[in-house]
Amino acid sequence: MPKSPNFRFFQGGMLKHRTTPKFLTTQTDYYALLLLSALVGGIAGSVVAMFEASIRLIGEQRLHFLDSLPYSEFIAPIGAVVAGAAMAALGFWLTFKFAPEVAGSGIPHIEGALDGTHEIRWHRVLPVKFIAGTLTIGSGMVLGREGPSIQIGGAVGRMVASKGKRFSHSSHILTAAGAAAGLAAAFNAPLAGILFIVEEMRPQFRYNITSIKCVTLATAVATIVMRSLHGQEAFLTIPSFEVPPLRSLILFAILGIIFGIIGVNFNKWILKGTSKVKKFHQNKLSRIVLMGAAFGATFSFLHLVAPELSGSGMAIITEMFHSPMAWILMVGFFVLRVIVTVACFSSGAPGGIFAPMLALGTLLGLSYGMVMSAWFPGWIAEPGVYAIAGMGALFAATVRAPVTGVILVVEMTNNYQLILPLLVTTLGATFIAQALGGQPLYSALLKQSLVKDKELRADHQAPLKDVT
Repeated sequence: MPKSPNFRFFQGGMLKHRTTPKFLTTQTDYYALLLLSALVGGIAGSVVAMFEASIRLIGEQRLHFLDSLPYSEFIAPIGAVVAGAAMAALGFWLTFKFAPEVAGSGIPHIEGALDGTHEIRWHRVLPVKFIAGTLTIGSGMVLGREGPSIQIGGAVGRMVASKGKRFSHSSHILTAAGAAAGLAAAFNAPLAGILFIVEEMRPQFRYNITSIKCVTLATAVATIVMRSLHGQEAFLTIPSFEVPPLRSLILFAILGIIFGIIGVNFNKWILKGTSKVKKFHQNKLSRIVLMGAAFGATFSFLHLVAPELSGSGMAIITEMFHSPMAWILMVGFFVLRVIVTVACFSSGAPGGIFAPMLALGTLLGLSYGMVMSAWFPGWIAEPGVYAIAGMGALFAATVRAPVTGVILVVEMTNNYQLILPLLVTTLGATFIAQALGGQPLYSALLKQSLVKDKELRADHQAPLKDVT
C-alpha cells in the first residue's frame, strides 16, 4: 500500500513566516495593536491624499505658472520645460543625497524591511519620498504615485511602531499594515491593498490571524479617509461592460499568453536598464542630478508635443475607453510607452510603475480587442473588455500576483462582473511568465540591490594595495 504524502515541508516552511504565537502577552496588548493599526491607516490615508493633491498641483503649476506674463504663448512652453528639468533635478538630488532608499518605487525597500534586510529610516523616507516623488512625477516623467504611496505607508507604520516603544516588537505588522493602506488609498482599492501584502509580499510577510486583522483594519481606515477627501467614485471613470460569452474565454487566455511573454521581457529590460544607469552615474551626485535634469526636460517637452508619451498614463486610459485610436496606432504608442516607461523607472527616480503598466495593458488590450472583434464578431460585446483584462494581465505577469491584479482592476474600474475573464487572462499571463523562467519584478529588484550593496561593501573593505 503506498504511503501517504509527507507534507511536513509546508509546515516547516511556514514557521519562519509566522510571528511567535505569544508575541502579545495580554489582551490589552492585542487591542492596543489594533488601535495602532487603525492609526497607521488614518495617517497613511491622509498623507497619500496630500501626496496626490501635491502632484496634481505642481503638475498644473509647471504648465501654467507663466500664463499671466506678456507673450506667454511663447514663454510658457519654454518655462514648462525648464521647470520640469529643475523639478526632476531637485528630486534626484534630494533622493540620492539624503535617502537613496527612496529611489524607484520603494516597494523592494519595504519588502527588505519586512524580511529584516533593510531598515526604514522613516524620519528621512517620509519627507524625501513625499517631496522628491512630487517633483519627479509632477515633472511629466512616466511614473506613478502608487509605489511611493506603498513606501510612504510602510514608513508611517514604522514611525508609529517606533513611537510606541512597548509595542516595538510589532513593527513588522505595522509596516505591512501601512504598506497595504498606502496602496488602498492610492487606488481607492481596499481589497487590492490587503491582497498585495498577502500575495506579493508572501515571502516576507509573517502570517497569523492578528497580522491579517491589523492589515485589514489599516486598509479600511485609509480607504475611508481617502474617500472622505476625494469621494467614493471608482478610481477610473470608464464604461461598465457586459459579461462576455463563455466561448470568448479562449480569446482571454490567448491575451494572457501574449502578456506573459511581454511581462517576462519587460522585467528583464527594467533590470538591465537599472544596472546600466547605475554603471553610468557610479553614485556620483553631479551625474545623477544632470541625468535627472535631462529626464525632466525631455518628458516636459514630450508632454507639450506628444502627451501620450509622458505622465503616468491615467489620462490615456480614460481617453482610450471613450475615444479609442485605430488599433495600429495604439500598438505603436504601446511600443513607445514601453521604451519610455523602462527608461524612467530604470533611472531611479522616486516614482512607481503600477499606473504606467496599467496604461500599457490598456493600449495593447484594446488593440487586441479591436482585432478580435473583427475576426470573431459574435464572440465579443465590447473591445474595451480586453483593455480591462490587459491591465490585470501585465500586472500579473510582471509582479506575479494574479489575484491582486484581478481585484485591483475591478475595484479601480467598478467592473466586478468581469472577474472570470480577468482570472483567465491573469492566470494565463502568470503561468506563461513562470514557465519562461521570469522572476517577479520587485523580488528581482530587491535581490539586485542586495547584490549591489554587497559589492559596494566589498569595495570599501578592500585593502589599499588592491586599489593602487
